[in-house]
Amino acid sequence: MAKDMAKKVQQLDQVVIRFAGDSGDGMQLTGDRFTSETAQLGNDISTLPNFPAEIRAPAGTLPGVSSFQIHFADTDILTPGDAPDVLVAMNPAALKANLSELPGGAQVIVNTDEFSRRNLARVGYPDNPLEDGTLDGYVVHPVALTSMTLGALAELDISKKDAERAKNMFALGMLSWLYSRPYESTIAFLERKFAKRPDLVAANIAAFKAGWNFGETTEDFAVRYEVKPARMPAGSYRNVTGNTALALGIVAARVRSGRPVVLGAYPITPASDILHELSKHKRFGVTTVQAEDEIAAVGVALGASYGGALGVTSTSGPGVALKGETISLAVALELPLVVIDVQRAGPSTGMPTKTEQADLNMALFGRHGEAPVAVIAPKSPVDCFYAALEAARIALTYRTPVLLLSDGYIANGSEPWLLPDVDELPDLRVEFATAPNGADGTTFLPYLRDPVTLARPWAIPGTPGLEHRIGGLEKADQTGDISYDPTNHDFMVRTRAARIEAIEVPDVEVEDPDGDAAVLVLGWGSTYGPIGAAVRALRQRGLPIAQAHLRHLNPFPGNLGAVLKRYEKVVIPEMNLGQLAHVIRGRYLVDAISYNQVRGLPFTAVELESMLEEVVKNA
Repeated sequence: MAKDMAKKVQQLDQVVIRFAGDSGDGMQLTGDRFTSETAQLGNDISTLPNFPAEIRAPAGTLPGVSSFQIHFADTDILTPGDAPDVLVAMNPAALKANLSELPGGAQVIVNTDEFSRRNLARVGYPDNPLEDGTLDGYVVHPVALTSMTLGALAELDISKKDAERAKNMFALGMLSWLYSRPYESTIAFLERKFAKRPDLVAANIAAFKAGWNFGETTEDFAVRYEVKPARMPAGSYRNVTGNTALALGIVAARVRSGRPVVLGAYPITPASDILHELSKHKRFGVTTVQAEDEIAAVGVALGASYGGALGVTSTSGPGVALKGETISLAVALELPLVVIDVQRAGPSTGMPTKTEQADLNMALFGRHGEAPVAVIAPKSPVDCFYAALEAARIALTYRTPVLLLSDGYIANGSEPWLLPDVDELPDLRVEFATAPNGADGTTFLPYLRDPVTLARPWAIPGTPGLEHRIGGLEKADQTGDISYDPTNHDFMVRTRAARIEAIEVPDVEVEDPDGDAAVLVLGWGSTYGPIGAAVRALRQRGLPIAQAHLRHLNPFPGNLGAVLKRYEKVVIPEMNLGQLAHVIRGRYLVDAISYNQVRGLPFTAVELESMLEEVVKNA
């Protein structure tokens, strides 16, 4: 790298950058590397990857645009940002797909080499937007990314195709310089990633350095920016996505429970990364099985639980639909099972790479018969780790399936994670039945329940004297014999429901600093960040408003009814058509205000702020 030239350095408190290009331009890799550099520097971060469902969408077209947005700051932040301050557009399609979301005065860095007449026509630009005044309201930086990358690699023994592919590293180097990011980790990453192709190592590093040096020497960037590290609690941090955190939470559950973990999974967007991550942790007693379909996957998990392991299955909405019968079987067998649903836009195949919260009704009610299960939802990428531990606690303690509702927004998004002390994580050890429990001292009653948890004993197959039936037919109370008795069936149905209601969950906490708010905003899942940012903005403007967020959706926290009755108005924003709101209205007779969107994208803080301001002023 060349030495820094004397350019003015401007301090910023936060920045939102969006990298956008074809799905083959490496925008996700570029964003990931910029995020890693930023995390290493100590900023608080939040990211939003956005990409097509197709593996290789048509090049240069609007449906093929892939983007990665990162919000980083020197203070605590809650969302990946409503709109980018900087857009890096690798081609006309990337510009057109994202231009409407740019605020006036935003910086636009464009790869001028791709603005050919053919590429412009492909996305409906009659004239070149770099020349016809379309971008007059923005600060435009035209950069010949492709040709400068080719020039930087001209003396290397590498094909033109491979050289062109390195243009994302040129862009990364340029932005890393512009925002004073460290670069050593990226160089090391490239050396690892292309270790078997020294030519690609040399090409990508050369392109990265060329982009860095271009930022230093070009007159177009007269100012370099700096965002200082955030003030965060001391400790060791790592950048983590929601899917990775969820997988590591399952590993932690294995360690803290002392039980083997068996994941049965079938690859599906956006949950596949959980399978990929857990497959790396065999040394911790985690077994992963990539099954031939979703039904086989949940069968593997439930069979493992019968054998004394913690059975886990990960999927998305279409997979949960297929797993429904086996989940009902788990309800009847009363065995622990963790079902991870990383929600995506539906129905049917829907929009596989877009986010939604529309599986709540299926999680609560989507099984035949009266088959209640516990339902929880993490609120952020880091919270996925702790939600996985909580799902394991409930499943193991109460012998029940637990549906964990993540979604594509937090699954693919990332944020800094303060690594916990493993010894301080919950103790999840369970006691297995080892001896007969009947009054006669010789009989084993597999459905004789714990008086507090209502859970039945968990007996590992093969334990002498503890033989018992399993199967989907109704069980007789205590003995587990097949029973068609109407009174027994009524009792067992009510007891299974009571077992779910008996699950001990913490009270919901309410943020109402002055205690004088008339409006409560109630959220669940990934709406936490946008709701929190909107509420924070309203309070800064002097408007009283309260916020509460639900992790436990079945059973609800015991104090939820009392909390709801304290407020004149309750607003429930959801990325569905009002599923939680319907349940709240029916359960607590509260006329909740439902605010909904199903665009495949998370809420922005500004839209929630505007809506909530009207509610507060009319309260």
